[in-house]
Amino acid sequence: MTKRPPLEITPPSTSPEAEEALRRIINIMSCLRSPTQGCEWDLKQTHETISPYTIEEAYEVAEAIKNGSIEEIRDELGDLLLQVVFQARIAEEKGDFDFADIADSISEKMIRRHPHVFKKSEAQNGQTNTWEEIKAIERKNKNKMGILDDVASTLPSIDRAYKLQNRAARVGFDWDDPFQIVKKIKEELNEVIEEMNNDLDDYNQKLEEELGDLLFTVINLSRKSKINPDQALIRANDKFTTRFNYIENECKNRKLDIEELTLHEMEELWLEAKINE
Repeated sequence: MTKRPPLEITPPSTSPEAEEALRRIINIMSCLRSPTQGCEWDLKQTHETISPYTIEEAYEVAEAIKNGSIEEIRDELGDLLLQVVFQARIAEEKGDFDFADIADSISEKMIRRHPHVFKKSEAQNGQTNTWEEIKAIERKNKNKMGILDDVASTLPSIDRAYKLQNRAARVGFDWDDPFQIVKKIKEELNEVIEEMNNDLDDYNQKLEEELGDLLFTVINLSRKSKINPDQALIRANDKFTTRFNYIENECKNRKLDIEELTLHEMEELWLEAKINE
């Protein structure tokens, strides 16, 4: 394990309850991974096998925050913390790193990226770098020299497209205004339509490519318009769900079989849902 450097600041004292709670969950995970008395399922897990659960728990935290339940947020954050403890334990068993190394790593990063808070003498002398300059130095130290190198390929596709576009824009690879992107969207849409005129009976790789270009450009319009595309799509999903639920409920109220309705009839109910919003 790495030797922890001394702190450059004097932090407020941590509550004994928090320290004890953290020790407790670390010890619980140690027991679960015990070769002699541990849990068979937990013992089988690796960094790779629990990675999907880590992603899932992060989304459940976001869902809890959206729902606004303090108890739910607390519980889901606990599930997410467990994933960190789990990964740390697996690494510790292999002699790679432990939970303390994880905490130290992010602590040092936060201190390094906030010199205006933790190194005020340097800030007063004008010696501090911007957040992006500091991140660029960190990428260089990790031999990630390319501007896009540390945009994770495992990010959800919308998030990754947004980050790739943002990163490229920082060096001037960007549109001057959103209306230029609207023109590009029209071009991409025409290319999609052109490809749709071909045989669509089987998988069409070219159509997939053109649709990808269209989606990527729409995300770029969102970014340039200072709209988070993921949040915009979340709202669109919620809106669709609410309106479709209205159609279902009205079918029940009117004793109609939704599967026997024509598209025109469903569209009329859809318009009712919009009016009643």
